[in-house]
Amino acid sequence: MKLYNSLGPNPRLVRIFLAEKGIELPTEEIDIMAGANRQPPYIEINPAGQMPALELDDGSVICETAVICEYLEETQPQPPLIGSTPESRADTRMWLRRVENKITLPLTDGFRFAEGLGMFKDRMRVIPHAADDFKALAQDGLGWLDEQIGDREFICGDRLSLPDIFLYSFLDFGTGVGQTLDPKHARLTSWFARVAARPSAEASLHPIAKAGGMRA
Repeated sequence: MKLYNSLGPNPRLVRIFLAEKGIELPTEEIDIMAGANRQPPYIEINPAGQMPALELDDGSVICETAVICEYLEETQPQPPLIGSTPESRADTRMWLRRVENKITLPLTDGFRFAEGLGMFKDRMRVIPHAADDFKALAQDGLGWLDEQIGDREFICGDRLSLPDIFLYSFLDFGTGVGQTLDPKHARLTSWFARVAARPSAEASLHPIAKAGGMRA
């Protein structure tokens, strides 16, 4: 297998997933700053032009971060990061949907339509006048999740799972683009520190991000 890799929270969350699984894969870097992900030959690998993508040994390609992680979980079930029972897998997927819909999707659009506008305006339809609203939606979602997480160690209880990896990757990215985690969300602040302390968090940083002081 080979991972098409780049800067950004989506490739990073897959790298965290791989690190937690103890899986090492060869990578091919795609320069998203130069728009290489929207041009041949990458656009022929992933017509959506999104990062990352996982090329399998038979030459087929899996795209979409959650689907890549699902595939990796099925090929290497231990340690379980999605779940080892139907109930735990359903719980993971439920919380992943909530994290994506309430937090990471609006956070991402808030960035694309404001700080990232110069990069994205010629690559996708952008809505600059909606940027602040998307950022506010993400903050609303964080407030909601802060109440929901209660005294749980991780989002799904006492086990690190895919929703934790998704949320951490995007919140760490958000810190560098003006969408920080409000310290008034004390439960999530503690949760963030726990995930950040795991070896996978540091190991997954992109070399370019390290050199530039970024978190992606």
